Amino acid sequence: MMKTELASQGFASMGSEARLAVLRCLVRAGSTGLSVGDLQERTGIAPSTLAHHLKFLTDADVILQEKQGRSVVNRANYDRLRALAAFILSECCVDETLLTDEQTGL
Repeated sequence: MMKTELASQGFASMGSEARLAVLRCLVRAGSTGLSVGDLQERTGIAPSTLAHHLKFLTDADVILQEKQGRSVVNRANYDRLRALAAFILSECCVDETLLTDEQTGL
């Protein structure tokens, strides 16, 4: 189970419209990922600003970067994203079940 501090860092990294747009582009791209240039073209984010957002996402381990020759390929870290989704959904409807049990006397 993911610790709250790690989950908070992951969710915070997605806490801007631009970073969320970058992450969604990478999720759509799949396992092949996208170069910085491709991301810039698809999002319209200025190169220096994009570099800042990529660092933020990488530091939170939400995306992975791999140097390939002269370019850097960015990929969504699907394991981390699944863990974040599992964290936020781990207690889904627990209170609802408790209320039902209390109402039925179980």
